[in-house]
Amino acid sequence: MRYIFLFIFCISFLVSNAQVDQSQTGAWYMYFYSHQFKNSQFGIQGDFQYRDWQGLGDKEQLLLRSGFTYMPKNANIKFTLGYGNVTSGVPGESDDTSSESRIYQEALFNSKFGRFYLTHRFRYEQRFVENQDFRTRYRYNLFLNIPINKKELSPKAIYAALYNELFINGQQDIGNNQTVELFDRNRTYLGFGYVLNEKIRFQLGWMNQKTNTWGKGQLQLSMHHKW
Repeated sequence: MRYIFLFIFCISFLVSNAQVDQSQTGAWYMYFYSHQFKNSQFGIQGDFQYRDWQGLGDKEQLLLRSGFTYMPKNANIKFTLGYGNVTSGVPGESDDTSSESRIYQEALFNSKFGRFYLTHRFRYEQRFVENQDFRTRYRYNLFLNIPINKKELSPKAIYAALYNELFINGQQDIGNNQTVELFDRNRTYLGFGYVLNEKIRFQLGWMNQKTNTWGKGQLQLSMHHKW
């Protein structure tokens, strides 16, 4: 676990106002883990994320998520049943936060074409958001990893990493005279990764997130760890 401390960075930016500043670069610091139980089709996986509106010092979200996984024999697919706890802040000087409990189901398909590593992820979420009615959301993410200096994602490989994720709301009426659009958001990412060894990878990249009302660039730093 000592590698986690590589994620401690000091980045300073000016404090934003109470609205989303679309010209300001945010940052997400993320740790992903997975473990397959010995001689079993079952495992665990999850992620811990700190997201900041301005780089560091203005919390956007703290997300803690974990789930149990199942991989059928002779099938290139992984299923996950998990739970996430999300604490969300608002841009600017306000310390107000809201909380969310989230249950999710996920199917992950992997394939490889030459040097191209392709992953499809389908996720269905049941969301219990503070001061809102129960709501659901559908997500589809297409990931692509391409080794640059090697033919495989083997140790010491440098690779390009791309993804696009679409979010669709299951309900538009969320209670208390509040509504949301059917389209929730879209995230597009481009970055580069480094395979340290068989268990650890690092990525650094840029993600652009768009909703119906705002769009914002986010720096993303992530560690991917197989226990």
